[in-house]
Amino acid sequence: MTIWIAIGVTAVGCYAVKLIGLLVPAGALERPVVKRLAALLPVALLAALTAQQTFADGRALVLDAKAAGLAAAAVALLLRAPFLVIVAAAVAVTAGVRALTG
Repeated sequence: MTIWIAIGVTAVGCYAVKLIGLLVPAGALERPVVKRLAALLPVALLAALTAQQTFADGRALVLDAKAAGLAAAAVALLLRAPFLVIVAAAVAVTAGVRALTG
């Protein structure tokens, strides 16, 4: 039964966030600071999620194949490789390290 409570709370929370967004005056959204924050917020959230999924296992810090794949992607990004090459490098390195370490 607690799963349904969590689903209900999440649905109400999403509706409330949407409603608050509609109630904000348009003038407040046109400010340069708000525009800058709105542009940077998705990037920061994606970086935080990537770091958490790569380096965390519960409450422990881990360095495993995912970290090696992320490092390979970072190197490919620094070399200005196309997006598909970056993804392929990350996948190949991650798979290689997993195959070597078991």
